[in-house]
Amino acid sequence: MKKTIFFLAMIAIVTSAYSQDKYFTKSGKLGFDATVPKSPENIDAVNKAALCVLDTKTGDVQFSCLMKGFEFDRALMMEHFNENYAESDKYPKTVFKGVITNNASINYTKDGTYPAKVKGQMTMHGETKDVEAVGNIISKAGKLQISANFNIVFADYKIVIPQLVADKLAKTAKISVDCLLEPLKK
Repeated sequence: MKKTIFFLAMIAIVTSAYSQDKYFTKSGKLGFDATVPKSPENIDAVNKAALCVLDTKTGDVQFSCLMKGFEFDRALMMEHFNENYAESDKYPKTVFKGVITNNASINYTKDGTYPAKVKGQMTMHGETKDVEAVGNIISKAGKLQISANFNIVFADYKIVIPQLVADKLAKTAKISVDCLLEPLKK
């Protein structure tokens, strides 16, 4: 009996040591594009230092990034973005906290591509709004690749677009998420 209990205890310890519920990255990519159709100038940027944590057990997912981490093709665009629109000194971070609503249908331990529905709240520019997105989770070799696209309306976050540039900047930005997550070391 003692051998059986010992054996079951060892299996539980080994299983918990090798089962991984939390995945993490600090080099996720978040992009946005606010280019007006038929405009000669692209208004887009990427942040390659987004933090992301995913708990596969609960489906909880969280992203955050520093606004000053968005890189533009032109330095003047970056300056205007940080000073005039995002007000990055006053509102330094954007945070999304949500849950994968179809988490039970995703097999994180089996290689494959799984559709994911995410629902949560994004806080940006001092405003918090509900966000829903559809994306994919690719499980491969013990890592998870997360991708999604959704739109935000600048006015929803009280980001004011000056009349002078209103025709050069879309009122809605396309947001893209691309993160490669690895098991979180305990």
